[in-house]
Amino acid sequence: MRVLLLEDQSDLRDAVAGRLRAHGHAVDEAGDLAEAESFVQSYAYGALVLDRTLPDGDALAALQRWRQRGIATPALFLTARDAVADRVEGFAGGADDYLVKPFSMDELVARIGAIGRRGGAIVPSTIRIADLEVDLGRREARRAGIALPLRPKEFALLQLLAERAGQAVPRQDILAACWGEEQQPASNAEEVLIATLRRKLGDPPLLRTVRGSGYRLDVPDAARA
Repeated sequence: MRVLLLEDQSDLRDAVAGRLRAHGHAVDEAGDLAEAESFVQSYAYGALVLDRTLPDGDALAALQRWRQRGIATPALFLTARDAVADRVEGFAGGADDYLVKPFSMDELVARIGAIGRRGGAIVPSTIRIADLEVDLGRREARRAGIALPLRPKEFALLQLLAERAGQAVPRQDILAACWGEEQQPASNAEEVLIATLRRKLGDPPLLRTVRGSGYRLDVPDAARA
């Protein structure tokens, strides 16, 4: 599931994003409302995880605007505001769940999974690119109907690229999705992972290097004809 995480405290944001990625979620991170707004305009999400008080405003007001625009993605607030009145205001403003800081990471992951299952945004469980199928629910991939023997990091990389198909994905996003924020892989780990996935995807090639920008999952020329 693709999750938007809005949190201005970088340490907490990194920790939450790392835990969600470890549970198979793709995470876009925003540190303020302006950045979150850009993400919401560009992508469909399975869940929104929102800090309430941000440097540039109140996330509840932003959520209310998104609801008015027809964005029904389930939203969970992470906040230090623990008064009953704050929680009532949050639910009235469009929140689906509310978790007070400090919180248990395990509980957060469980709550995000629960609100994501309720639906709201239309998020495909299978992404199809030419003859490639990426089943996000089963965490399996097939090319021309043949199952690809992918290890967990290889699937995490493929999922990230598939969800941003046609766009160059920078190296730092790949490292975060496959190793998390807390791990420090070898200097060439991402290149080795890319090479392995490229080999397993086979021909015609789908995975391309975009010099100076990263890597892109693309539709081969033959499939465009």
